[in-house]
Amino acid sequence: MKPDRTALDYLELFRSGSWFRATPADFQERLLRLGVLRPLKTGQHLFSRGNLPGGLYGVVDGAIRLRTLGQSGREALLKFLEPPSWCGEIALFDGLPVTHDAIADAPSVVVHVPHAPLAALLAEQPGYWFEFGRLMAQHMRLTLLSIDEVAHEAAPIRLARRLLLIAQNYGDLHAHSSRVIEVRQEELAMMLTISRQTTNQILKQLEAQGIVGLRYGEIEILDLEKLRAVVAGNG
Repeated sequence: MKPDRTALDYLELFRSGSWFRATPADFQERLLRLGVLRPLKTGQHLFSRGNLPGGLYGVVDGAIRLRTLGQSGREALLKFLEPPSWCGEIALFDGLPVTHDAIADAPSVVVHVPHAPLAALLAEQPGYWFEFGRLMAQHMRLTLLSIDEVAHEAAPIRLARRLLLIAQNYGDLHAHSSRVIEVRQEELAMMLTISRQTTNQILKQLEAQGIVGLRYGEIEILDLEKLRAVVAGNG
């Protein structure tokens, strides 16, 4: 990140995402003018469970891991946020403490729109609430799809679908999309609530079919169409 950069310099990057692209131009510019850039080191918390609402966060570089911890201390990985993803809108609506941790999975940069100026903007322009409602609906839809997967789909289909979602940044296709996914097998297993052994077996099967390539900490999608066929139940 160049020291003289501002949040507004990332306007075009955020416009590559489906939610931000569909918002009015005046909303886009006013939101980013309120934003400040926050660099994060690997392992550094962006926010923690129980924190008061801090505003809105947009990822411009790196990756943010969303997780919860059970009473036993076991981590449940919710998902990864990569550019140009946003989060923080739920606490904006209800004003309650946040429900999960957000941790930098790599050196990252985030645009932070603090709660106080954001609340002032919404008081001035109440129509902007609709845009955040769409963002929350988008995230809720993905959550419900994940629940449906767990209830009805076999593990190989769930895993293939999750690889597609991560590769396509959960629906936000943009110039920075990559078919090399930086995710460890144990993290993928936590997302899918299956064992690491089962995850490894499925990935080995996909590798044998020439669909993915496996490296330490990375999964490369070699044949996107075959992976989609697995998701459709034809693999």
